[in-house]
Amino acid sequence: MKILILGAGRVGASLAEQLVLEKNDITVVDTVAESLSLLQERFDLRTIQGNATSLQVLEQAGIQDTDILIAVTADDEANLVACALAHRRFNVPRRIARFRSSQWVQNPDLLAPEAFAVDVAISPEQTVTDYLLKLIEIPEALQVIEFARGLVSLLAVKADAASPIVGHPVRDLRDHLPHIESRIVAIFRAGYAIMPDGNTRIEAGDEVFFLASTQHIRQVTKELRKEEHAVKRMMIVGGGNIGLRVAKGVSSYITPKIIEGNRARCNVLAQQLSGQALVLHGDSTDEELLAQENVGGMDLFLALTNDDENNIMSALLAKKMGARRVIALINRRAYAELMEGGRVDVAITPSHATIGELLKYVRRGDVAAVHSLRRGAAEALEVVAHGGKTTSRVVGRKIEEIDLPSGSSIVALVRGIDGDQPQVLMAHHDTVIESDDHVIVFVADKRMIPKIEKLFQVSAGFF
Repeated sequence: MKILILGAGRVGASLAEQLVLEKNDITVVDTVAESLSLLQERFDLRTIQGNATSLQVLEQAGIQDTDILIAVTADDEANLVACALAHRRFNVPRRIARFRSSQWVQNPDLLAPEAFAVDVAISPEQTVTDYLLKLIEIPEALQVIEFARGLVSLLAVKADAASPIVGHPVRDLRDHLPHIESRIVAIFRAGYAIMPDGNTRIEAGDEVFFLASTQHIRQVTKELRKEEHAVKRMMIVGGGNIGLRVAKGVSSYITPKIIEGNRARCNVLAQQLSGQALVLHGDSTDEELLAQENVGGMDLFLALTNDDENNIMSALLAKKMGARRVIALINRRAYAELMEGGRVDVAITPSHATIGELLKYVRRGDVAAVHSLRRGAAEALEVVAHGGKTTSRVVGRKIEEIDLPSGSSIVALVRGIDGDQPQVLMAHHDTVIESDDHVIVFVADKRMIPKIEKLFQVSAGFF
């Protein structure tokens, strides 16, 4: 597939890396020569220096033969214009744009074919906000992912020594929860992925990824980790768009404290969050201020500024002073990998959260959702099965009969999702896949994803 990416920032670079690994033909356009040079040194792709809205630059980048345009520059207006040009002048089949401002996503008429012609609008700030709100709702989780319109959830939980299942093989989970269908799909131990079987023992400190019906995730979580009390006291560092959205998202049950370093922004926050949050002007790394505002009594501390170092330092300080759980927004992946799992409980890299949203529109086949695990070390896909036994390699077959690539496994499926009583089924060797099933596939090696996509594609006879 030929894909043109406009913007070589963190999202564009991460997306290019992912898509090159999957053997796509990638061209990246950016105004910054240094960013393009770094990409070209690391990956087999083509780069063009220039403005994303220039007809000449777009033609030089080969837009006339492009299958998908992905506009992820830092300028919303440039992304809009690029999509409009791609549609009207070059007839690019699919156009995806990232927006920082919520006004574009909230006004879909402006993105229609007769306007700016954006097929898919992605808002990184809203994606990160939704991610944070799920972590606030389930305080024991390191990651929360939903599939099949929220019917199935995949959670990452760090197993503690007091867990009833620690020291036991994976197969014992069924004995502990005989009436609940669940599946442990992966274990990360000392930074390495383990594809567990029934005899794999769970150890204290393991990051356990398990899948279950959303209504049962609390019961399964209790088997892996002592239940933590709900978040009632919360402090947010950084009153930008994400901090503001999180504060609004929890306002019905929490009145958070927000520390913001810009006085003018404090005034804006105070007006928009009147009565919903306590807004404070100050330095989030000021130990005296944090002590004065009782950071040690916080159930959750969120460091959400646009400065990685500030987020890391304030999160470490808050943890040292007694905050029960700290989450930091860290743009640089290397920093996030260093910090997560130590004194920082969860490190969120916005580019990886956004990539999952983008990838589901790039994948071949009917991919309903794509989620990166462990900042891209593995992926979980939701794929809709189509066709029959003569037109599909999966429909009408038992899972044990399907030629799955190495390092991948079908872990669950949802049947009858559009009906009155959809079924959530954990996958077993003799489970037969039916047409229109939403199949959840865990992939430990991302290089196998093109094979998964090909496996679920129907033959020409289907049409």
